[in-house]
Amino acid sequence: MTQPWRDPALSVADRVEALLAEMTLEEKVAQLGSRWVGNDMGDAHDEGYNPEEQHNVAPMQDVFAAGGTVPLEVAAQHGLGHLTRVYGSVPLTPAEGAAELIRQQRVVMASRLGVPALVHEECLTGFTALGATVYPAAINWGATFDPELVERMAAAIGRDMAALGVHQGLSPVLDVVRDYRWGRVEETIGEDPYLVATVGSAYVRGLQKAGVIATLKHFAGYSASRGARNHGPVPMGRRELIDLILPPFETAVAAVGRGGGGAGSVMNSYSDVDGVPAGADPWLLTEVLRDEWGFTGTVVSDYWAVPFLALMHGVAADSAGAGALALAAGIDVELPDTIGYGAGLVERVRRGEVPEELVDRAARRLLVQKAELGLLDPGWTPEQSVLAAELTDLNAPENQQIAIDLAERSIILLETGSALPVTEPFRIAAIGPCADDARTFLGCYAFPNHVLPRYPQLGLGLDIPTALDGLRAEFPANEITYAQGCAVDGADRSGFAGAVEAARGADLAVAFVGDLAGLFGKGTSGEGCDAEDLRLPGVQAELIEELLATGTPVVVVVVSGRPYALGDLDGRVAGLVQAFMPGQAGGAAIAGVLSGRIQPSGKLPVQIPRHPGGQPGTYLQPILGATHSGVSNLDPTPLYPFGHGRAYTTFEVDELRVSADTVPVDGEFEVTVRVRNTGERAGSEVVQLYLSDPVAQVTRPVRQLSGFQRVELAAGAGAEVTFAVHTDRTAFTGRDLRRVVEPGDLRILVGTSAGDLPCQATVQLTGPARPAGADRRLTTPVTVRPIQS
Repeated sequence: MTQPWRDPALSVADRVEALLAEMTLEEKVAQLGSRWVGNDMGDAHDEGYNPEEQHNVAPMQDVFAAGGTVPLEVAAQHGLGHLTRVYGSVPLTPAEGAAELIRQQRVVMASRLGVPALVHEECLTGFTALGATVYPAAINWGATFDPELVERMAAAIGRDMAALGVHQGLSPVLDVVRDYRWGRVEETIGEDPYLVATVGSAYVRGLQKAGVIATLKHFAGYSASRGARNHGPVPMGRRELIDLILPPFETAVAAVGRGGGGAGSVMNSYSDVDGVPAGADPWLLTEVLRDEWGFTGTVVSDYWAVPFLALMHGVAADSAGAGALALAAGIDVELPDTIGYGAGLVERVRRGEVPEELVDRAARRLLVQKAELGLLDPGWTPEQSVLAAELTDLNAPENQQIAIDLAERSIILLETGSALPVTEPFRIAAIGPCADDARTFLGCYAFPNHVLPRYPQLGLGLDIPTALDGLRAEFPANEITYAQGCAVDGADRSGFAGAVEAARGADLAVAFVGDLAGLFGKGTSGEGCDAEDLRLPGVQAELIEELLATGTPVVVVVVSGRPYALGDLDGRVAGLVQAFMPGQAGGAAIAGVLSGRIQPSGKLPVQIPRHPGGQPGTYLQPILGATHSGVSNLDPTPLYPFGHGRAYTTFEVDELRVSADTVPVDGEFEVTVRVRNTGERAGSEVVQLYLSDPVAQVTRPVRQLSGFQRVELAAGAGAEVTFAVHTDRTAFTGRDLRRVVEPGDLRILVGTSAGDLPCQATVQLTGPARPAGADRRLTTPVTVRPIQS
């Protein structure tokens, strides 16, 4: 007779309740845990493994590994919730990874009830596995202002992961950038919550349509740490948290937009906000996330965030106490290994110190997901889950094309200068540390930068052309020379002379400068690679000065994970391009933009600072933070504003029309503009709508993005772009910490960046102030109608 919890004819809820009733306390607690077999950071017997090169891929990984880990057979004796990074810990082919996944699942299923584990992997720049397509870093997704393309990428990532038996992906990062010095800026989508929300939600839709659970992270406040120090405390009030940090998570949970359900999982932030660690905060993880927003998925801990409550925050005396705090707050599953949710938690429940109902609550949420994924069905086997593994090409042509499209659309032409596009058969000198090192195109969670530094004999694991390769392919008739000049970091200037010689012998010098991503101090960008200031790393700025002194025109291409202060170059270079770690197709994309073959259309998802200090840097500031009024000698004005990006054609945005002069506080109005391509080439423009609330009960940003639309236009063509703006989009958190829509004047601003807004009008909101709850409109629908210019 089939056990009730294995009967597909019953509802998921009934099956899960039947299974919970069958489980002992130990078996229920086991569902809340995980095991990372790869936590030894590589097997000393693996060919090419270098034990001297200790490259952590998670914070304090070496400390936890040194503390001893239990065999999987012991960890899974009562079952197990998750298996951690089967493919993403060591270099494995799809077939090898599938065999290891089957082995681990069979160990888990040898427990009394035989319930399989969920398998999770990282997927921030693509599936973090050997040979998988490396897409542009997430900051580039924001630079495209193209949610549909990001959704297509996520669907491709999800298909590959699902084919290899993976159930959950630990992406997207929905942190809103608050300080450019933070090392994980490259992993974010940008500094505006609406941009992050729309693009991040598109990623969720794509991944989950492929059958892989998306995990929103890091919930919440992680990106606003004091001094931009990774894991630093967050000195932020609740109002700022609600208005600027939480909206992307809320939007992705609500799954506003076409198709698909809300995100299936959320991962807590490591940081504390105003002294309360996110992992021990029931207001955040339960009251807001579940009671207010209606989230029904699982909350998983960031790696070792549960024991960190004791080790790093001091809000618990030991790991068992940390587990009790985390469980009560609302963390359902502990990753990547079971520490706080182990035997100590069982003992506390037995002693009556932790209600068993909390264990049931968390186990129920995870078991629902296992049932929905088919893991509780009688015919499910691990072998069946990886049947397609040997046939799966992790870098298939369709993946490569998406990587190309993303790279091309994300590269930002800051200034054409006197040299761009390059159309003459010049002698070109390619100079700089990012010119001939493909690793500089890749984010810190790309497998070649994340895991393969421990296996140098494997190189990058796939063919990734460099910028120099791209130039040589793009300009086959040109004489192209190369000089590194200096490393990305460090003080070695011995290569300056060769770089200067190369520049003097050329008609044009292209300086490729920026970052090399790594982890925990092993790079200039990435997790744990925070910056003291916003100067280019090492002596790269000095190298550029040496090149400029030659008199040869210099085009500067910044390949970086964060924006760097480029004010010293203003008006002195022959062209300026920003490429935020554009992935495996970056070399050809950059070269194509330089030649003009590719019409640049990327827009800045973060500002480019003028000065290396002078925080605050992001554009979302009230008057006192955004205005250079003379009360301080520090000027916060950026060199290039949020949303900026030029093209090899010209666009005009004009003929603003607003459907009403007055609108009730619970009403809606339309904003329409005309956008025209006034140049001689086809191109794309991103029309951007900003709202400004000049008088409110609390200080408000001078302007804030409230809608955008990428518009493709042939030369001479035009279109009408209409934004449907509900007054919910003006809501903010008042002094009483309640969200409100207030009456009064509302300024409407439309243009092509936060600093170029030629179309402006005022709408008056009328009626009494009204509350705006979780059912409010979170997005601004946009329609585009082609017109005859």
